[in-house]
Amino acid sequence: MEQCGSLRKEPLQACLDANLKRIREISGGSTDIIIREVRIGRSEIKMAILYTEGLADKKVITDFILESLMLAIKETEIDLKISDRSHVSRVLRDFALTVSDTNEVSDFDDLFAFLLSGDAVILVDGSPCGIAASSRGWKDRGVSEPAAQTVVRGPRESFTETLRTNTALIRRRIKDPHLWLETIQIGRVTRTDVAIMYIKGIANEKIVQEVRDRLKRIDIDGILESGYIEELIQDKTFTPFPTVHNTERPDAAASGLLEGRVVILVDGTPFVLMVPALFAQFLQASEDYYQRWDFATLIRQIRYISLFISLLVPSMYIAITTFHQEIIPPRLLISLASQREGVPFPAFVEALLMEITFEILREAGVRMPRAIGQSISIVGTLVIGQAAVEAGIVSPAMVIVVAITAIANFVIPAFSVGISIRMLRFGLMALAASFGLYGIILGVIVIVLHLCSLRSFGAPYMSPFAPFHLAEQKDTLFRLPLWALFSRPRAISQNDTIRENNEHPHPESKQNS
Repeated sequence: MEQCGSLRKEPLQACLDANLKRIREISGGSTDIIIREVRIGRSEIKMAILYTEGLADKKVITDFILESLMLAIKETEIDLKISDRSHVSRVLRDFALTVSDTNEVSDFDDLFAFLLSGDAVILVDGSPCGIAASSRGWKDRGVSEPAAQTVVRGPRESFTETLRTNTALIRRRIKDPHLWLETIQIGRVTRTDVAIMYIKGIANEKIVQEVRDRLKRIDIDGILESGYIEELIQDKTFTPFPTVHNTERPDAAASGLLEGRVVILVDGTPFVLMVPALFAQFLQASEDYYQRWDFATLIRQIRYISLFISLLVPSMYIAITTFHQEIIPPRLLISLASQREGVPFPAFVEALLMEITFEILREAGVRMPRAIGQSISIVGTLVIGQAAVEAGIVSPAMVIVVAITAIANFVIPAFSVGISIRMLRFGLMALAASFGLYGIILGVIVIVLHLCSLRSFGAPYMSPFAPFHLAEQKDTLFRLPLWALFSRPRAISQNDTIRENNEHPHPESKQNS
């Protein structure tokens, strides 16, 4: 039995029977690899057509390969009678085959790469080279609405699991020849196609080269999803914050390209990667640019407030009720004390129980079938919360705190940042239970210092907050009108930084008649 990746560059032989025998040995006689042996021309040249059932389009093979070889071959009859059979492949490529794309195959490594990608491979007896004819036609999922990144206003297309469909969705939005596309294969066994897209002249060439280098350094047996690539190319492994942005929306990917980012697409997944990634980018949504600027600004500020609520509210509640009761208004303090009467646990254990319970319910809602998953999350939270209060395990105030925290976490557009906040929340809760507000302050300082130390492909992660750039604050906490967003982020692109040259909209002055 052949070991994975052991073919190296074993050349094809001139004998067709020897090649077919070797192919059957390597593939173990797999029944989905179809071998059709035919004879063409009056000289009855022996030939074999190979394709993978389910990956190749049988109609293309029948109409454009078999029919061409059987009928159109008469036009090349003179050339086929030549004694040197090594030229037959060239004659077939130039005069007979009517498929859109053909490639020469000279070794078994390339042969199986084309064959298992859906192409048909033609081998001719007496020729040490074969022909790979384009015939890909597997079943795939059509373009549908995004499942995770939904919008009220904006395009309702999402990427699919097919690489070429995804690149086409981006090209539909950016019809510029300077949108360059490079494709490489990663994975010794899976040989997954990975594409790099960037706009030449806008993207920083150093960042583009760094992306190429990091992808080429990947040595792994298989890539099944873009998450593999994300984890293998990110700048710092030990950080809770994502330094590579992912999206399933073509408009978001196109927007990133126009800002100078590099987009990485992986065959087999609808999620594409964008680098460099800045922290402010994770709190932005595509819809921000489709709504009025004042409404988008309000929504962004709500997101930042929700971020702090999700991160700090449970720990603040623990610290204040445990160490700093003096800052609570007397009436509220009496109300909280009466609610906690009979609760056997300290505030930290109380919060920990509720947070873990909610995380379990959230995960159950995700993993359950879609028809009942949402109902389990909502009903389970209500029932367990009410039962816990009535049983005296937690106080009503703690249920309110956990509910507000969970809802605020859902406001964050990027799911990956939401997970980061959920992880850090538990650490801040432990610091609050140990040191009160001083522990929270210490934890926040450590988080901020860590954020400022991060870089994404050379770009400061906290830009434009740290280092602070006043001119670039117009698209962070605030979203100024589009006519004011005339430059690209300097941390990402230093080439062709001017995006537009529009004036403030105003009525034209009346001309004197």
